[in-house]
Amino acid sequence: MRQNTERRTALVDAAIEVLAEEGARGLTFRAVDAAAGVPKGTASNYFTSREDLFNQVGGRIHLRLWPEPSALAASMLAPRTREAVAWLMNEMVARIIEDRTGYLALQELRLEATRRPELRAALTETVRANLEENIQRHLGSGLPGDRDTVVLLYFSLTALVVEHLTLPEVLSSFDIEQLVTMFVERAIPAG
Repeated sequence: MRQNTERRTALVDAAIEVLAEEGARGLTFRAVDAAAGVPKGTASNYFTSREDLFNQVGGRIHLRLWPEPSALAASMLAPRTREAVAWLMNEMVARIIEDRTGYLALQELRLEATRRPELRAALTETVRANLEENIQRHLGSGLPGDRDTVVLLYFSLTALVVEHLTLPEVLSSFDIEQLVTMFVERAIPAG
């Protein structure tokens, strides 16, 4: 297998685009080659199988959706208040909505994981580790709220983002930022 890291990343990003636009059935090596603008056969030189490609996509999506280190560092300078949590959650939702393709590809990957046990195992491990890392980061930060708060916000915001990206008209009469802030205020009592 080829080892050019930049080319591999470009191919995986192209695969994310294909997955978001065409779904799992459309994710072929040929489609990835076309989306990446590379010669036919290039993707098959970088990935051992479609399963390998799905797994690479899963890892890359989470990296794309993760905040920049500078944003994380800046957030740690804010006061440890409910308002700071609301700001962080709104920043996260905005970042995810901005990478609509990445998040839609993640949803396609989740659906495909219901049919592919190996992918389900890998995706479960990644998502569980991300959730646990979010819990530990929150608990270690001194921000208000406990483990249950983080879990409640995680699932509330996940549903909100899925709704917004897939059926935006459902939420057309709501302000997303206000909804996120309301979730935080309900999860973390005042004081």
